[in-house]
Amino acid sequence: MKATLIARTRIVYSTHSFAELVLWRVPRPVSGSAHEFKYRLAYVVHSVCVVRYDNEVGKGDHRHYGASETSYRFSTSERLIVDFQKDTTRWNDENSNS
Repeated sequence: MKATLIARTRIVYSTHSFAELVLWRVPRPVSGSAHEFKYRLAYVVHSVCVVRYDNEVGKGDHRHYGASETSYRFSTSERLIVDFQKDTTRWNDENSNS
């Protein structure tokens, strides 16, 4: 079985910010992950990726928030999207004066 694209969307929030969400179902977990998904969710502001969730091969599930990178405990694709949205809202709240 090949990888199956589940979702690919770009959400434009303003002239300077957007989110891109890509989710695949894979036949075997990618190295470092224990589930059947390969994903990349990114929030970009002024051409800079400020929030990103992904499971890069070998690194497993993790998130980038500003300049920091931390591990992420994946449970479901729905929870992944909720957590991503919370972080984008938090980033906007913390950086509303920038």
